[in-house]
Amino acid sequence: MDDFKGRRVFVTGAAGGIGKEIAASFAERGAAVGIADINGGLLAETAAEIPGATAYEADVADRSAMFRAVDNFAEAGGLDVMVNNAVYFYYAPLVDMPEAEVDKMLDIGIKGSFWGSQAATPHIAARGGGLILNMSSVAVSFAIKNAAVYTSIKGAMDAFTRQQAIELAPQGIRVNALAPGTVVTPGTQALLDDAGWQARSAMMPMQRMVTGREIAEGALYLASDGAKGVTGITLKIDGGFTIVGPR
Repeated sequence: MDDFKGRRVFVTGAAGGIGKEIAASFAERGAAVGIADINGGLLAETAAEIPGATAYEADVADRSAMFRAVDNFAEAGGLDVMVNNAVYFYYAPLVDMPEAEVDKMLDIGIKGSFWGSQAATPHIAARGGGLILNMSSVAVSFAIKNAAVYTSIKGAMDAFTRQQAIELAPQGIRVNALAPGTVVTPGTQALLDDAGWQARSAMMPMQRMVTGREIAEGALYLASDGAKGVTGITLKIDGGFTIVGPR
């Protein structure tokens, strides 16, 4: 995997979970990392754990806040990689979904990625090109109970990725997405009990779920020189779960 010394990476939703793993993985390989999250307390703890990380407490749904954070980071030395990772999920039957929860999911899951890409694009272009990385999900590949809003948002991320890949290609900016399988994170742990996690693991062809670090390795690949010809794709990292589906 590439040495990322001299490169600058900004990750949203990075106080914990997959975002934290992605930020830490880039930092371990020499990148300067900016991390953003609305949870200021947890963000400060994460920044202390990642050498050289610069923390920005920001709500990705707030366009002005996103621009301030990304501009501040880029003005300190440029920007090569933007990772739109922040997400919020709420599961319920569609007819019972509260308006406030729908709005919050859309604001963070769709608008947050739009604002992140808007803020990052001129800075990445100024460096001669780089990568914008969005977060999709294997959930777009099959029906999941009570997840109509979540899967719709992730489907939108796939479409957004393809569209932006073509629009930004002339500026040297590649746009890709990662589609993780089920990963145990602080957010997902609230969704299943121990028996549920065991059952989910048993569904996997590899008899285990993928890890956050394995998702991060996908991000490193897509940001590497080895992926210079890769744009407009959604890379699934799910241990084969999409092939077999829920059983």
